[in-house]
Amino acid sequence: MNFLLETLQVVVMSVYYNIEAFVKLFIPLKKKNVTGEIVLITGAGSGIGRLMAEKFAPLGVSLILWDINQKGLKETAKLVKEKGAQRIHYYICDCSDKAEVYRVADQVKREAGDVSILINNAGIVTGRKFMEAPDSLIEKTMEVNTMAHFWTYKAFLPAMTANNHGHLVSIASSAGLIGVNGLADYCASKFAAIGFAESVALELLATGKDGVKTTIVCPYFINTGMFDGCSSKWPRLIPMLDPDYVAKKIIEAILTDQVYLLLPKSMYFVMGLKNIIPFKLGVLLGMYTGAFNCMDAFKGRIKED
Repeated sequence: MNFLLETLQVVVMSVYYNIEAFVKLFIPLKKKNVTGEIVLITGAGSGIGRLMAEKFAPLGVSLILWDINQKGLKETAKLVKEKGAQRIHYYICDCSDKAEVYRVADQVKREAGDVSILINNAGIVTGRKFMEAPDSLIEKTMEVNTMAHFWTYKAFLPAMTANNHGHLVSIASSAGLIGVNGLADYCASKFAAIGFAESVALELLATGKDGVKTTIVCPYFINTGMFDGCSSKWPRLIPMLDPDYVAKKIIEAILTDQVYLLLPKSMYFVMGLKNIIPFKLGVLLGMYTGAFNCMDAFKGRIKED
């Protein structure tokens, strides 16, 4: 009997959430007030991390900026101050180093307070085919793009759950939803980041911590320099993305507690196709929607964002 009731509940809730999602397409969502929140952005020294910091600057938040690049951090701090940020702290932190993440996190708590919006944005791409990638680069990719999320969550989530208030943001990738030729380690790291973020979100709901929101961002490739030289096979359907547009949509998603954000919108259609077509066609889809034209551009260089 319990099985039948639970099955019915799943069906009813599925219908409800689909109707809710459809209605939200036509009704503007109310944005929450983030004044006074403490926002930590990893990889804030350049790219999307810097742009998100600039867009948070006038919203009355305290900004905590992390990056491995000291020069980039100082430039971001200067820019966000010009944009109106009043409270700025920046720290050099190698997010691939667990001990360093914990050490800098403790420093943040002492100097700025408990982080209430955590944005895991730091990422790297090696740009080598799987069999050509040295083990050390594969390990580095997993450490930065995946394991760093484990350590930042461990450091800052306890305060959020204690207050039943906060927001966890994972800047993943469309390459974490569909395999891409020539980016095996990168795809694996992003698939893992999405799975981790989804699982923690479910844990929070199961334990009644519904005040801690989650947002998982899966953009196509962005013109930040990380994927210089790459081109889309279908530029009209799935174009390379403008960084400022992506940063704007991410901030909107956070302010409206949007759980998933896929960019461009055509990626929702692509993912729907992946889930219904046979495996071999799905592989072909992955080849033609992915960074199929990137390998010569990378030439084995590590790209960071």
